[in-house]
Amino acid sequence: MDTPSNVKLFGQPFDPWNEIQDFQDAQPQLAGKFGATTLFIGTMRDFNDGADVQGMVLEHYPAMTRRHLQSIADEARQRWDILDTLIVHRYGEIQPSDPIVLLAVWSAHRSAAFEACRYLIEELKSRAPFWKQEQTEQGRRWVAHNTPD
Repeated sequence: MDTPSNVKLFGQPFDPWNEIQDFQDAQPQLAGKFGATTLFIGTMRDFNDGADVQGMVLEHYPAMTRRHLQSIADEARQRWDILDTLIVHRYGEIQPSDPIVLLAVWSAHRSAAFEACRYLIEELKSRAPFWKQEQTEQGRRWVAHNTPD
């Protein structure tokens, strides 16, 4: 059986819970080996920087984005005693309440899973090459920075 990719980029909505289940089902060698699975699911807010946001577009260069996300996942596996990671990220047209990002970390113990998951989201927010354009009542605007938390 092929090992599933640890990085997925989708141009359409995805169900985070199905992605987790599909990933685990595709890796029966993980069964019984992990005692912790940490998840982070980021969803689109309908507000940002003092404005109501009706939608947004995330642009990216697929090969460059995939390479950066894979690098971040590889770094997490080197820094913590974890069994595996999964990064799923949206691009394209996104609506409020849509999941944008899913991060999952499997490890034998919770401490490594929590720390690695936090590392993944912080590094993704600061290093992943995505360009965000929001639609507000005043028109479209490019987002110059991510929120710090």
